[in-house]
Amino acid sequence: MASPNHLKVKRLVTASALAAFSAVVQLIHIGYQSPQFGMWIDIVAVTWVAAYFLFDLKTSFIVSFLGAIIITLFAPDTWLGAAMKLLGSVPMFLFPAIMAISLKKTSDYFKKPLNLLAPTAVALFVRCLLVIPVNYFFAIPIWTGMSPQKAMSAIPWFVIAAFNVVQGLVDVTFSWILVYKFKLKRFS
Repeated sequence: MASPNHLKVKRLVTASALAAFSAVVQLIHIGYQSPQFGMWIDIVAVTWVAAYFLFDLKTSFIVSFLGAIIITLFAPDTWLGAAMKLLGSVPMFLFPAIMAISLKKTSDYFKKPLNLLAPTAVALFVRCLLVIPVNYFFAIPIWTGMSPQKAMSAIPWFVIAAFNVVQGLVDVTFSWILVYKFKLKRFS
C-alpha cells in the first residue's frame, strides 16, 4: 500500500503534468479559430476537467490556475485569453463536483455518462451567463478597442454562447474519454 506522502507527491506530479500539457497545447494552439470573430475552440482546458475526474475539485483548481499562470508567463499577450479560459472552464468541473458532493459521491459517479448530463447542462448555462457580459464589457474592449455597444452589434451574443457551448462540450467530452474510455483513471 502506498504511503500518504507518496500519494500526495503522485497527485502533485500529475497535476503539474496536466497543467504543463494545457500550456503546451495553448502555445502551439491546437484547435479551431473563427476567422470572423477570433474565438477559439481548443483543448487547453481538457486537462483541467480531467483533473477533476482523476482526483477531485481541489486538484482541478490547482491544474487550472497553474495552467493559466503558465500560459500567461510563456505567452504574455494571452493573459486575457488565459483569464477568459479560466472563467469559462471552471463551471465545467465545478458543477459536476457540486452535484457529486451533494449526492455524497466521488468523481467516479460520472463514469456513467448519463450522470454527467445534468451538471454539464447547468455548467454550460452558467458559463454563458458569465462569459457573454465579460466578453462585451471586458475582453472584447481590451482585445479590439471596441466599445461594449460596438462589440454587441459586431458579435451577436448567440455567437459567443455557441462557441462557449461547443468549447464546454469539448472540454467535458474529451476529458471524460481520456479518463474513463482510455482508462487514465487507473493512474490516479
